[in-house]
Amino acid sequence: MQGTSRNAVLKRMMQPKSVAIIGMSTKPNTVGHLVLQNIRANGFTGDIHLVGRSAGEIDGLPIRANIADLPENVDVAVLSVPAAGVSEALQGCILRKVGSAVVFAGGFAELGDKERGEQEKIGQLARDSGIGVIGPNCLGYNNYVNGFLVSFTGVTKLPRVAPGTSDGVALVAQSGGLVGHLRLALLSRSVPVTYSIATGNEADLGLGDFVRYLIHDEATRVITIYAESVRHAGSFLQAAQEARAHGKPIVMLHTGRGVRAQEAAKSHTGALAGNYAVMRSKVERAGVILVETMDELLDVSEILSRYPKPQKGGLGIVSFSGAFCSIAHDICEDLGVEVPSLSPEIEAALKPQVPAFIPPKNPLDLGTQPLWQPELVQIGVEALLSDPAIGGVAISIPPAAPANANAFIQKIIAAKSKSDKPVMLAMLGDSSTLPPEFMDAARESKVVLSRSSDRTLRAMAKVVAYGNHPYLAPTSQAVPFDELPGMTSGTQPEWLGKKVLSAAGISVPHGDLAKTVEQALEIANRIGFPVVLKAQAGALAHKTEAGGVILNRGDSDGVRVAWKDLHDNVQRAKPGLQLDGVLVETMSPRGLELVVGARRDPQWGTVVLVGLGGVLVEALQDVRLLAPDATESEILCELDKLKTAKLLHGFRNIPPVDREAVAKAAMAIGRLMLTHPEIVEIDVNPLMVYGKGQGAVALDALIVTN
Repeated sequence: MQGTSRNAVLKRMMQPKSVAIIGMSTKPNTVGHLVLQNIRANGFTGDIHLVGRSAGEIDGLPIRANIADLPENVDVAVLSVPAAGVSEALQGCILRKVGSAVVFAGGFAELGDKERGEQEKIGQLARDSGIGVIGPNCLGYNNYVNGFLVSFTGVTKLPRVAPGTSDGVALVAQSGGLVGHLRLALLSRSVPVTYSIATGNEADLGLGDFVRYLIHDEATRVITIYAESVRHAGSFLQAAQEARAHGKPIVMLHTGRGVRAQEAAKSHTGALAGNYAVMRSKVERAGVILVETMDELLDVSEILSRYPKPQKGGLGIVSFSGAFCSIAHDICEDLGVEVPSLSPEIEAALKPQVPAFIPPKNPLDLGTQPLWQPELVQIGVEALLSDPAIGGVAISIPPAAPANANAFIQKIIAAKSKSDKPVMLAMLGDSSTLPPEFMDAARESKVVLSRSSDRTLRAMAKVVAYGNHPYLAPTSQAVPFDELPGMTSGTQPEWLGKKVLSAAGISVPHGDLAKTVEQALEIANRIGFPVVLKAQAGALAHKTEAGGVILNRGDSDGVRVAWKDLHDNVQRAKPGLQLDGVLVETMSPRGLELVVGARRDPQWGTVVLVGLGGVLVEALQDVRLLAPDATESEILCELDKLKTAKLLHGFRNIPPVDREAVAKAAMAIGRLMLTHPEIVEIDVNPLMVYGKGQGAVALDALIVTN
């Protein structure tokens, strides 16, 4: 199920009119009892049904002996049964047309492959029947909008969000414990929390389903996610794009950058480790704000709950310290966030308003003058917010006397009220006490307050990047290339791979396949010396290591010698290997060696790669990942994010290279992957790139088909 049908299931789960608790015991303080007490403590007025092994009565409610005794169309069933009984209980719910089910029990994919199989059966049952299942191995969910919760960790009276709330944060996580921390942290900042949902192992309902539901919740402005694995990647990416179109930002912390974190995820929710770099490229393109720490997760969520529509531009900085200005430049450079110079108009407007010794620039260092002229804080913040090149402002103020601190906060409140651009204040002094009047004013005016300049800059960098992220409309379906050569299954020999690339519009060296030395001489004379000879066989992916590449043969005698040496080398390295022949090509001049390629990730689908090539690709791993339908401007932008990007723009005696030719090659490879699902991998290394306007040539080509 997708779209409207899935949302209808989730609405029944989140706002039920009837509930069944299955696995109810007459013993007090068991899981079923706690679930029942929570439901009643929050004023649930719908029907409650109990199912258990032993007959009896609890709080005036009879215990039915069998799920078959339930009325049809109960909205949500809470399965308080051990792992071994989940499948049977779920089948019973399906027969009674229950709308959704919550599975608390652990003991599934987090234990190993055998138990993963049992979890997959639960998911298949859900998909086949249309019932929505949250879990297994989850702690339930809380709806603070309507006052409904499913939980067994204690009896809680939910604080409902105020009527008319529109700036709430919804929490969705594959960890129930982390949800509790995030909620308390946000509430301490006076940020309303609308939902907290622990999805557990996600046998059925996943992150994308909850995102789609929350998009249409009027009280929710920001969707905050903790993930160990996005199990239904396609659904999540589509939901993320829908959230972006609706103006609801998604802030996500995804673990798994390192091997140990991936192993920890396996033992926690049974998440199979995906490729973090591929995940990052996909979710960020869909508009998700991917953060790296829990601090960033909270800070960015709070900023966006206050400022839902960040604007394009760089980061403006206001400080009372020249030292902080230097620190800010370093941090922003590391983060890749622009700190733009002030426009001439803003600089001219600011100059007569500040003392002569304060140069109007960004970062704006006000020094100690605000101690005597607190209005300078308002003047500086307003000026930076009014600059079209600035998308948000970070403020860093050192410890100050209560009277000064109170004056500063009032001026900041006045300044930020005149703009929709995000503002975050770092009031330094670590955990030192701030004046009560200061705290009251900040809370009432919803100032985003931090005690750390580093956290402020990192959070604002994410928000500014989100404001600059282009909304990408869905692309049209890729068109196949005409007259593409046929390929067999497996690794294609280079000569065939190059014919495929050539048909896709990627330049390759002049040359042809030779079966005999006489054919090799004819080809060399036709294309011109010097030439390179390359052994060709699908099973010989690494030709150089086998001595199957001989460069720079300048005459016919050289070709004859190279022919014999090449065959002798290959037979020593791969005895009995039958070659398709030898590829004879013109010896290309030197340029900048890049790599362009693509592969199908089992979780995230097709991804295209560009980066520094040759032998350095594995040593430096200086690459960027892209969507297969990435535009030329997107590819050029990613090329400029390479650590070695200076080489592309001219470095010392190296002229600027033809970046546009690289982008066109990457686009062609993406199109090949989109239109030919049998291709699982393409590797062009090196793609020799020449001076601006002189193009690029694929010197090697590896294509693998399924």
